[in-house]
Amino acid sequence: MLKKTRKKTALPAVCAVIVAAGSSRRMGGENKLLLPLGGVPVLAHTLSAFEKCAAVRDIVLVCREQDIVPYTELARAYGISKLRTVTRGGDSRTASVLAGIAAAPEDTALVAVHDGARPLVSEAVITEAIYVAAEYGAAAPVVPVKDSIKRIENGCIAADVPRDTLAAVQTPQVFRRETLLHTLQQAAWAGRTFTDDCAAVEACGQTVRATHGSYENIKITTPEDIASAEAFLQQEAD
Repeated sequence: MLKKTRKKTALPAVCAVIVAAGSSRRMGGENKLLLPLGGVPVLAHTLSAFEKCAAVRDIVLVCREQDIVPYTELARAYGISKLRTVTRGGDSRTASVLAGIAAAPEDTALVAVHDGARPLVSEAVITEAIYVAAEYGAAAPVVPVKDSIKRIENGCIAADVPRDTLAAVQTPQVFRRETLLHTLQQAAWAGRTFTDDCAAVEACGQTVRATHGSYENIKITTPEDIASAEAFLQQEAD
């Protein structure tokens, strides 16, 4: 489905914008980013992945106002030296990502937007998306859909959807800073919100290149996801 990409030797300045401003409603209100995963908070795993990635120069963390102090302390405790600031997010993902872009260093050329609740992202997944975005302007990791997909009409199966044309998109989604900034500003002015940054960029006519994701790069949304993530960690340890 995807072709292997050849890495270039030089990269512009890359800032990871970690979006962690959600309310954890499907966790019953408990802050999922502070839940232990292998004995370490979920958010610490996420930040550490970008701390260790050589292609990332800076990190900006976007969160709720009440989380600024505890998240800052968490980052300090786990040695996240690339963290430049922890800033308050908005009422929507679009507003939160815009806040992250505004807080990034002025010379940032590429922005890698990542869900704070995806703690098992690998350096390989991050790096490939960054290099492809550096060449083409926008990239996002995807994984092929495993299940058979059906189109439903009026509660009945209406048609098959070819599985080989579908993929589940993940993060980090990487864009040229000016492209993403312009796109999200236009969306904000028009009163449009997007749950996925690729969708916002695609709506303005920008093509997003697909890169290799990983089935381990899951998003922690429900208690069952914690169990799945623990299992992946155990596989790595064995």
